[in-house]
Amino acid sequence: MTRMRPTLRTSSAPRGLTRRAATTLAFASISALVLAGCGGSEDDAAGDGGGDGGGEKQVIAAIFSGPTNDADYNAVGLKALKAAESAGAEISFSEKVAVPDVEARLTEAVGDGATVVWTHGSQFYDATAKVAKNNPDVNFIAEYDGVPKDQPANVWTIDRQFHLGFYGMGVFASKLSKTGTVGYVGGLSLPFSMAEVHAMEQAIKDTGASTKVKPVWTGDFNDAAKAQQFSTQLLGQGADVIVGSLNVGSTGTFQAFEGRPAGDGWVTAKYTDKAAAAGEHYAGSLEYDFDKPLADVLGKIKAGEEKGNYLLGFDTGVTIKIATSVPADVKAAVEKAMSDVKSGAVKVELNTEKIG
Repeated sequence: MTRMRPTLRTSSAPRGLTRRAATTLAFASISALVLAGCGGSEDDAAGDGGGDGGGEKQVIAAIFSGPTNDADYNAVGLKALKAAESAGAEISFSEKVAVPDVEARLTEAVGDGATVVWTHGSQFYDATAKVAKNNPDVNFIAEYDGVPKDQPANVWTIDRQFHLGFYGMGVFASKLSKTGTVGYVGGLSLPFSMAEVHAMEQAIKDTGASTKVKPVWTGDFNDAAKAQQFSTQLLGQGADVIVGSLNVGSTGTFQAFEGRPAGDGWVTAKYTDKAAAAGEHYAGSLEYDFDKPLADVLGKIKAGEEKGNYLLGFDTGVTIKIATSVPADVKAAVEKAMSDVKSGAVKVELNTEKIG
């Protein structure tokens, strides 16, 4: 059974409706594009949680910062949640939740009977930890870049380790560049973003290249106009590859290439494949899949491990998808970089030192 809560409201179903009827109404508002190929069934929901054929069913509530049909980070989260439903869990979720409101949503999820609450986004960690301490009989899954201090005994974290992926993107951008200058366009200048840039610089140094990285931050992961403005400026300063670390704002990096001939510059994206929106300058994307990480953590919880840290990497949900138009030697270099990081042959430094 799946339940969805609309943004900053309780369920839109009238109080007198059955839970199943509320489910039907809730699903009517979800984009068919997002749900295609991801859905479960009533038979799925009737099974035991965790996919192990026994034990108490897990009742999972998830909290997303944006719309789950964004074809970006939140859509990836919903896909993982639906996979958990297919494995037998009962699920519900809230979308477009702002940081000031997340504590209330967490408390509401606990009150509604969730046995596991997952917050999808590291901005929610502090509130998750606070509510977890007050509800020791409920398990929580949060996202955090690194290992938090004083992590509660009933909290798992998923460490996204963005710096690992951007090591590969550093090799990618450097090998693509003909001018020797690549641009990085981020949203907020947060520690994980600093780590991404430093990882790109390490990758370039490791390969012996002399490519320079010019980073900029727009101040908003979803502002396409600013992303276009900053990307255009970078192109004017000699950059011929733009590496994006944005959400919806990534469309602005694509628009900066409009009017330029094919082969004159490249652009990349983060989280999902955005080739359909990017045009002929699209080189590829650093993609994240939370299906396996979420399933693995849920399995740990079901087995009695209530606290831990799950690391994302090239063997656990991260990959660089490369467009067919990219030269074969570049593709080979990127694949080698991913393999070296995965095997441990390359150690990527986590450097969050502020740039500039």
